[in-house]
Amino acid sequence: MTGHLNLPDTASIANKGGGDKLIAPSAVRNCDAICDLLADVAPTEGRALEIASGTGQHVAAFVARLPGLHWQPTEPDAARRASIDAHAGESGCANIAPALDLDACTPGWGARMQGQALIVVINLLHLIPMDWAEVLIAEAARALSPGGRFVIYGPFMRAGELTSPGDAAFHAGLTAQDPRIGYKDDFDVIDLLHSAGLELVEVVEMPANNLALIAEKPAF
Repeated sequence: MTGHLNLPDTASIANKGGGDKLIAPSAVRNCDAICDLLADVAPTEGRALEIASGTGQHVAAFVARLPGLHWQPTEPDAARRASIDAHAGESGCANIAPALDLDACTPGWGARMQGQALIVVINLLHLIPMDWAEVLIAEAARALSPGGRFVIYGPFMRAGELTSPGDAAFHAGLTAQDPRIGYKDDFDVIDLLHSAGLELVEVVEMPANNLALIAEKPAF
């Protein structure tokens, strides 16, 4: 991502799998729940973009669960792009493109990638500064087609409060490493969505005290 962040080792754990594959334990835990969510809220066809695809476990599951969408995974880290492509190849699905090198926190990419029916970002906002999140959301809004949907999944503060001891400890560990990062408030992120011209469709409570924010670009 843009610039350098001091992330703790626990922020994004990925272990070696076979070949180029990396395995994130968190993705193993939450993949089914996110697939179920997307099956309920995502468009059934068109172009789909995943921001910061990480190991590629999620997008490899999405292509199988949502076959009417053609997926473009993205990831700025080369080793993780290799892992994404390895997971995609193992899926046997044709509705996925090779992983693209994209830093979604830099201005300008939304205009280059217009026409998306769906954009998904998973477990990223708490790992980046708020001004980077603002850029990411604004560019995602530019990339969406009218009627397209934007799904943000991850841990959040709720009305300024950390609502579990685990969340409080994780947030404290993040901010101790880099005071610019940490949990974002759900209302602040919703304000960024509105400022980018998107309409909030739904807020979904997810397992392990996560939230999914579903927004839509007006169809006019």
